[in-house]
Amino acid sequence: MELFRIKKDIPFMRHALIFNVISALTFALAVFFLFSKGLHLSIEFTGGTVMEVAYPKAANVEQVRKTIEGLGFADSQVQSFGTAQDVLIRLPAQKGVTTAQVSEKVMAALSGPDAGVKLQRVEFVGPQVGHELTQDGLTALAMVIIGIIIYLAIRFEWKYAVSAVIANLHDVIIILGFFAAFQWEFSLTVLAAILAILGYSVNESVVVFDRVRETFRDRRFGRMGTADVMNHAITSTISRTVITHGSTQIMVLSMLFFGGPTLHYFAIALTIGILFGIYSSVFVAAAVAMWLGVKREDLIKPVKEKDETDGAVV
Repeated sequence: MELFRIKKDIPFMRHALIFNVISALTFALAVFFLFSKGLHLSIEFTGGTVMEVAYPKAANVEQVRKTIEGLGFADSQVQSFGTAQDVLIRLPAQKGVTTAQVSEKVMAALSGPDAGVKLQRVEFVGPQVGHELTQDGLTALAMVIIGIIIYLAIRFEWKYAVSAVIANLHDVIIILGFFAAFQWEFSLTVLAAILAILGYSVNESVVVFDRVRETFRDRRFGRMGTADVMNHAITSTISRTVITHGSTQIMVLSMLFFGGPTLHYFAIALTIGILFGIYSSVFVAAAVAMWLGVKREDLIKPVKEKDETDGAVV
């Protein structure tokens, strides 16, 4: 399916060096913020108190959130849980304050405007659990990257695998750089968004590389150089990119503007990842593959000439 077709190839690779320099500077800036400021981790990673409260009727989550913030819990998380009457509250750990004292303080504040609110359960998430979640998250990220390398190396060729992995790491580090620079809260939902972006970004790279392979194998483009092949492959997939990324971005923006605070940072991570995923597939993955020296012979096995002595009678 195509919304439009561009007849003349766009010379993307002509400006590849400039965009690669921009990418390198952006990547370096993201790394700088990660090391200088670090990530603002949520209580899933740092530990804290988890409370589940039940209201006799549909709870006003926004009002609950304002009440919690009024108690001095700036990094709290408040969201509906299961039904409209149930609310899940996550509070960061505080020095010198026990879980019982925290829950009593919160319930006293919530009972003021609505005496019917009841405490269903209260739990303490220790720092050790957060440490384990951090290790598990990093392990999941590493496994995804290894899987991408193996998949692309088998389907294409090692130069394409290296290019796609560099592009994927480019996207991940830049997303983390944004969260470090603006000190947005990094939670498990954001980690899930990053893992989703890894698959989403590599899919775009695979589409471009697949078209590169088709162009290399097409005899009509036998005289094309590598840069021209890259330009043709990217130009021919633009319509597909507009459809897939456009429709996905509309859905993500709806979560960003209408999903509330619970989905806010999840949607932001996806938005940044989608935008940079398009950019990296063209100006990072394709350009790096070109710098690594991909050529027609990498994908097409040369025809072995038949020995003239074969079959000769001695």
